[in-house]
Order: sequence, then structure tokens, then C-alpha cells
Amino acid sequence: MATAKKKYWSKAVTEHSNALDLEKDIFAWKDPRKIARSLKRSAEGSTRRKAHPFQSAMSMLNFYINRAGKNLPASQKKILNQVKDELRKLYNKVK
Repeated sequence: MATAKKKYWSKAVTEHSNALDLEKDIFAWKDPRKIARSLKRSAEGSTRRKAHPFQSAMSMLNFYINRAGKNLPASQKKILNQVKDELRKLYNKVK
């Protein structure tokens, strides 16, 4: 009996977001600043987003972190959490 490959809707969202055009494998990169700059470019270049670019970029990042859950290695989760700080700096949202 052949097993069908599971299709995860969250993967489809990150690959084919209706709001942001993301670079390939962006969330696997190791440089938080590079990830943040790419998210910013995607958010600011999008004509389909419904919110402010900062909010769109941060929402996509949080969505990915939350959906990856236990499958996200601690080292990559640390990097992605650093991206949040980099996005805040890029948008002058630092407290």
C-alpha cells in the first residue's frame, strides 16, 4: 500500500503567501540581519499586504516560528527570534 505524502497548509502559506513574496528558504538562513532585510524588502514591495510592512513582516516570521513548533531546531529558533529584534531596528520600533 503506497502512502500519500502529507500536505501541510502552513508550508504552502510560507511558500505561496498571498501577502509577501519570500526568498527561497529564507527561514533556514543563519544571519538574522539578512533575514530581517529580506522580510522588509518583501513586505515593502508587496502590493497585496493588508497591514503596515512592519506588521506584515513580523506576522510572517511569527507564523513560521509557531507553525514549525517542535520541528524547529533550538539553534534556528534562536536565530529567528533575533530576527524580531533586527526588524524592530530596521523599522525604528526599538523600545
